[in-house]
Amino acid sequence: MKIVVLGAGVIGTTTAWFLNQAGHDVTVIERQPNAGLETSFANGGQISVSHAEPWANPSAPFKILKWLGKEDAPLLFRLRADLNQWRWGLQFLRECSPARTQNNTLNILRLGLYSRSVLQKLRAETNIQYDALTKGILHFYTDPHEFENAIAAAKLMRSIELDRQVIDNKNDILKIEPAFGSSIDQIVGATYTSSDESGDAHKFTQNLAALAASKGVNFLYNHTITQIKQIQDRISCVTTQHHAETFDITADAYVVCLASYSGLMVRNLGIPLLIYPAKGYSATVEIPEGANAPNVSLTDDEYKLVFSRLGKRLRIAGTAELNGYDLNLNEVRCQALIKRTETLFPLAADYAKPVFWTGLRPATPSNVPYIGKTKYPNLYLNTGHGTLGWTHACGSAQAIADIIDRKKPEVEFTFTY
Repeated sequence: MKIVVLGAGVIGTTTAWFLNQAGHDVTVIERQPNAGLETSFANGGQISVSHAEPWANPSAPFKILKWLGKEDAPLLFRLRADLNQWRWGLQFLRECSPARTQNNTLNILRLGLYSRSVLQKLRAETNIQYDALTKGILHFYTDPHEFENAIAAAKLMRSIELDRQVIDNKNDILKIEPAFGSSIDQIVGATYTSSDESGDAHKFTQNLAALAASKGVNFLYNHTITQIKQIQDRISCVTTQHHAETFDITADAYVVCLASYSGLMVRNLGIPLLIYPAKGYSATVEIPEGANAPNVSLTDDEYKLVFSRLGKRLRIAGTAELNGYDLNLNEVRCQALIKRTETLFPLAADYAKPVFWTGLRPATPSNVPYIGKTKYPNLYLNTGHGTLGWTHACGSAQAIADIIDRKKPEVEFTFTY
């Protein structure tokens, strides 16, 4: 079957890979000159199955009110005259109930466990390189209340076989990550998931795209998608613009992997996706020889930051700003990343020369992505992964390939139908 994949980020590229492996003739349409140049370019680098608690949880409304108007807030709502933002926000509040939070957590967790295993299999089969580290992820807490919440979350995750262990002894935290030496007194506890991983999503995406191309996948770079067209109850083609030329691309099936732009692209088809761009920031700093930098990937739940060692670089990423499709760097939010990192790890890196980046993460109110069918029998979705696109990429791609082939995916998950 001839299949067109819309988008060549980590989600689109992995989707193309698994569809090609299933024997399909795959074309990928991407507006950038190469794969992985937007949301997948400089993210936090974590394969974080343990990061399954959704933003929408019972404590979120109070925190958001507390953070309103603070430029360096971990989660910042910039209220706009934007109907989509308000619709998204109202549904977000509905998702904050304890029952919905638990259901969403389990959905996210099951997909994460499955996706990590699919990635590991892919890595073993291809020997793909992307600065991978398999040293686990340590969530650390400087607020006692946050640590108490983490203990309950870890218990839920262990109930479906994720090895997220609670650590309340500071010496045990230092054994896992000695770089906390000068800041250990700030930490009240931690949880550790030894099976979690980290790696450079951009390198992975570009290397997998190159490998997919060598297997016959056709990547159409510098092609901007302007419209998905329908005839009656089927998608007829995708209209693209390449330089000054406009033309239609036809296929038997189409998969939307356009991250934050997915909802905009399918709106005219009567598919109301609740996806809103959550603007995230990252800083990348060089690690000098002999520096006391973290070796284990870390998550600072209070500040909503992650820290990942990528070769000789330290990547600090996180926070979320709901402000439409704005991609301007906010200096206050950029410097907040460096300030927090330097406080925790003063001798870890060269903080004088950070490289800042911002990207739009495709957030759903529940943090659960859209994966599966639409009302059009030849149009499929693999989008809305929020902060977990890198974590969920391989599992989502394998699942959507199975759905297109009319097979039951191996993961228990609430797919769209």
